[in-house]
Amino acid sequence: MSDTQDPRSPGFDIRAVNQTVIAEYRATGGALEKTLPGSRLVLLTTTGRHSGREHTTPLGYVTDGAPGTAAGENPAGDENRAGDAGDEDRAGRAAQVDGADQAGGRGQAGGRGRIIVFASNMAASRHPDWYRNLTANPKVTVELGTARFAAEASTATGAERERLYQALVETMPGIRGHQEQVEREIPVVVLAALR
Repeated sequence: MSDTQDPRSPGFDIRAVNQTVIAEYRATGGALEKTLPGSRLVLLTTTGRHSGREHTTPLGYVTDGAPGTAAGENPAGDENRAGDAGDEDRAGRAAQVDGADQAGGRGQAGGRGRIIVFASNMAASRHPDWYRNLTANPKVTVELGTARFAAEASTATGAERERLYQALVETMPGIRGHQEQVEREIPVVVLAALR
């Protein structure tokens, strides 16, 4: 994806971009060098709340609870890029790229703690479809580097939401200000691996 493409411009096809990112991610074990060089992403697969079909979305993330890692601390060290596209987004709106670049992205589920993602939808007035899917069915599949595992999604609330939200905005400055742009509370989603 070219840095000059504006995901909010007319005709921008976030689904096509996401499919290209997903294909490269799976082919390289998460090392994105052509589509989003240096990005750190996780692939989240949800079940469509209407269709019942699986839908995969690339998202920027932070981890929480890894041994020796503070909440939101990012071992790779920069910012994240998220392709926050969703299931059945009839409007075709590209309110999905929720961050900036991050080095890394290759890793295993073991020892990484919970994965935290942000349902900003580029500060759109409605939740992204991937989030609405997981509220209907919280059983999801996560791909982190070469690891693929079942997880359960939940929405952080109260003090936990605030702590994780702060970790997200500190690690992904590209999402800073999204909450102030919308009336809805942007969900902070916790993805916990199922054992």
